[in-house]
Amino acid sequence: MLNSTQFIQDLIGISSLIRQYVGQVIVVKYGGSAMQDESLKKTVIDDILFLHLLGIKIIVVHGGGPIINQWLYKCNIKPSFENGVRVTDEKTMEIVQMVLEGKVNKDLVSMLNLFGNYAIGLSGRDLNLIHASPLSSNKNDFVGTVNNVDPKILTSLLNDGYIPVIASIASDSMGRIYNINADVVAGALAKALKAEKLIFLTDTFGIMSDIANPNTLLKTLNVPQVLDLKRSNVISGGMIPKVDCCIDVLNSNVRSVHIINGCLHHALLLETLTSERIGSMLTL
Repeated sequence: MLNSTQFIQDLIGISSLIRQYVGQVIVVKYGGSAMQDESLKKTVIDDILFLHLLGIKIIVVHGGGPIINQWLYKCNIKPSFENGVRVTDEKTMEIVQMVLEGKVNKDLVSMLNLFGNYAIGLSGRDLNLIHASPLSSNKNDFVGTVNNVDPKILTSLLNDGYIPVIASIASDSMGRIYNINADVVAGALAKALKAEKLIFLTDTFGIMSDIANPNTLLKTLNVPQVLDLKRSNVISGGMIPKVDCCIDVLNSNVRSVHIINGCLHHALLLETLTSERIGSMLTL
């Protein structure tokens, strides 16, 4: 009986948070270790479905870097990166497209649809959802960025009760296909849809004042504080482009951006439906 009473009290405690998010758009960028570990993958799927069934409009944007690397090695291609960006020639682009659109996207959609018709898989080139442009003038470089987003199809799918699952591939006006960083795609979609939140599932606890000590996690930061941390090199390396994306999104009327550890079971629910949260929340 005591356990039942505590359960009811917990439900009442999160009811205000649920009311705040019902009908709102939350974009989740999914990647990293949480995508490779089958147990973690199941809890991420469970969390997404739970939030969806509460009436929250969820969009999932996924990467798939480690899986792409596995397939590159199978094809005797050594993965290569410059400044944290995958070097994507024509042959690599074929593998990226095959893995993201043909495997990762469809696997996620299948898992989300095990108990109902909830999810639909897309890439940025479907219905010209994302118009891409090249990052480089090199015609052999297939790394791109988001030029603009047409949110109408996503708005329609969300209003019809679906969970769009987006692979971070898009094409330009000539039909040339590009590999785009999934963080960039997630940020662009959050901006276009004026999302309530953008949540990055990562392999780190969030932003820490001491990167080696999770106990120094900074749970709430505003943009001026983030800029100060960049200037003092507390935020450095691979975290810089992620927080730059966060700042850009916040300046486009997205209320908050969260960087959380996707390696924790039920990280999404702990971040969205508890007052304590588990990661770093960035606001203006």
